[in-house]
Amino acid sequence: MVPDHEVLVIGAGFSGIGTAMGLRRAGIDDFLILEERDDIGGSWHANTYPGIAVDISAFSYSFASDPYPSWSRVFPPGEELKAYAEHCVDTYGLRPHVRCGATVVRTDYQESAHLWRVFLADGSSVSARFVVCATGWLTKPKSPEIPGLDRFKGDLVHTAEWDSSLELDGRRVGVIGTGASGVQVVPEIAPRVERLYVYQRTPIWLLPKPDFALPEAARRLFSRAPWTQRTIRLFTDAVTEVSFVIAMVHYRRFPFLVRAGEAASRFYLRRQVKGDPELMRKLTPSYRVGCKRPSLAKGYWRAFTRENVDLVTEPIAEVTETGIRTADGEERDLDVLILATGFHVLDNLPPFPVHGKGGRDLKEFWRTERFQAYEGTSVKGYPNLWFIVGPYSFTGGSWFGMIDYQVTHALRVIGEARRRGATEAVVRPEKHDRSFRRTLRRQRSSVFLDPSCRGSNSYYLDEHGDAPAVRPASTFEAAWRARHFDLDDYRYEQ
Repeated sequence: MVPDHEVLVIGAGFSGIGTAMGLRRAGIDDFLILEERDDIGGSWHANTYPGIAVDISAFSYSFASDPYPSWSRVFPPGEELKAYAEHCVDTYGLRPHVRCGATVVRTDYQESAHLWRVFLADGSSVSARFVVCATGWLTKPKSPEIPGLDRFKGDLVHTAEWDSSLELDGRRVGVIGTGASGVQVVPEIAPRVERLYVYQRTPIWLLPKPDFALPEAARRLFSRAPWTQRTIRLFTDAVTEVSFVIAMVHYRRFPFLVRAGEAASRFYLRRQVKGDPELMRKLTPSYRVGCKRPSLAKGYWRAFTRENVDLVTEPIAEVTETGIRTADGEERDLDVLILATGFHVLDNLPPFPVHGKGGRDLKEFWRTERFQAYEGTSVKGYPNLWFIVGPYSFTGGSWFGMIDYQVTHALRVIGEARRRGATEAVVRPEKHDRSFRRTLRRQRSSVFLDPSCRGSNSYYLDEHGDAPAVRPASTFEAAWRARHFDLDDYRYEQ
């Protein structure tokens, strides 16, 4: 059988856009991008809540090959990330290859034909020789399992499904969740509302966000001399790698880096919350920095010193028609309830059934035999398939560093298959298993296996006690391996 397309990319967020950019550079033009939403941009198209912004410097949060000179700030707002996605799509002429409103419901590998058939929600299907799953992590909002949530008669909204017409000014608002989105939305809405109650299950480690506006002169310089922006990126990449990746992945070797991060965070907390030791105690995590992703913030802790903002740490007993009742029996009336509770991550991987050789379901394979993948991107028994965000793929630094090296890996194999005239490329089981054993061995040195992590409610960790959301390696090492792994680790068939 001749497939409809040589390559199918599922997802038109930055992972999918980066894959398509790589295909263009490799001279592969027979590809299609499927996107379930009505436009490109992924999370930066879907998320529009107040205060949304990137928490990695834009110099690093961008494609290394395509720096963007138009950032208004070091940590730009979400609308500028959406504009950058549009810029990349237009620069590489990708729009004719994008099919929006195409929701994938199942993918089956047809062994006799060496191709994938992808079934869509509208009843149609598309076939492709090679498939790159670029669906990301932040696609399926997670609502808390709290009794009575469906009974609330006020305005109920998840940060990932924000209603731009929602009125907050002068109203009583509750926010459940103190992760990345909660950290951004709380200081943004605190001055506007009559009363704000923030319900905290697990506090978060924070460091100050060194954000400032970029002058027009700097933007002109970046446009005329892109090497200047790339030079700054080398610095921001190095800072991110040392402060997070090296510290977390090599925790056993460099525990002082984690302790230094905790000391810096506590100092920042003291500066933000002066003269209130009880509030400081409630906002200080009991787990190590890195067990769950720390964040950079501007004004989050200080928001709790406002007279109209209360931090609630009592467990939520139930949501009533008019508010929230906590375990101590106190009920707080609310007009608006905001769920800043994040996304299904590991339990949404993959986000649809994937049937490989013998019809085996990939989610079932990972559930029973633990999350695993060769170099974080391909799985034994699932030919011609790569994940941009697979188990042990994200190094914890810039998302774009991961995209770049995963795309490099997939394109090297696709290119080798084309060179050999092969229609099937599948990682050899022994090479796959060796890669997994190496990952587990290196994971032992990371902070994620520290006993304190068990109480962190981190999406990094799974039911087996593994941390498959993070690759125990630096981004630089992962990129080097993507460029140099032995292509014969795959088996090629015609």
